Amino acid sequence: MKKTKEPQYNICLDLHNNKGSQSFGIMSNHTWVEDPKRLIFLLARYKFVAKMFTNYTTVMEVGCADAFGSRVVAQEVKQLSVSDFDPIFIADAKRNNCLPHTYQAMTHDILDGPFKEKYEGIYSLDVLEHISKDNEHTFLKNIIGSLTQEGTAIIGMPSIQSQAYASPQSKEGHVNCKDGMELKSLLSTYFNNVFIFSMNDEVVHTGFYPMAHYLIALCCSPKT
Repeated sequence: MKKTKEPQYNICLDLHNNKGSQSFGIMSNHTWVEDPKRLIFLLARYKFVAKMFTNYTTVMEVGCADAFGSRVVAQEVKQLSVSDFDPIFIADAKRNNCLPHTYQAMTHDILDGPFKEKYEGIYSLDVLEHISKDNEHTFLKNIIGSLTQEGTAIIGMPSIQSQAYASPQSKEGHVNCKDGMELKSLLSTYFNNVFIFSMNDEVVHTGFYPMAHYLIALCCSPKT
């Protein structure tokens, strides 16, 4: 049997030989082929969520797509569930789910209603900008309805300023981008405490909102 020249790397070879190599999901595969650096930005967003939710018992992701980044969160929380309204992506997420950092995947349209269970943490990255202004309050009400009384939500989206540089494909689905203060104002309708972070590439910071390419809102103490 072949062995690596440095013995400490045989564990990598053993995993490959015994379980094969993992594959990208449908969306992450496209990103890797077309613009691989964007995966760094994606994973940085998931790392932020993971660190905010470390040791949370139950966490739900709204709009997981192929759930490629979700494993970063699964590594930090005790139980992760992921959801998307598109069954094609959920089937893909289930296909690529593997030990040790696993999740439960389900098809659910958050605009149809809250989840049956309540979660300590809910996060949604790159979803709100796809929700029309007419439906954004339904989106947030159903997230609130899925949180425990002291639950926390994290909402991430590209800023309105970033759209000058967005690809035609991105612009097609981005119907509701916001600036930092508009996002905070909206979320403050539903949470007592809303903290807005700026993000450029993979760096999360507290800089000037209009210069942020991406916005992440940490929302605490739901209003009920």
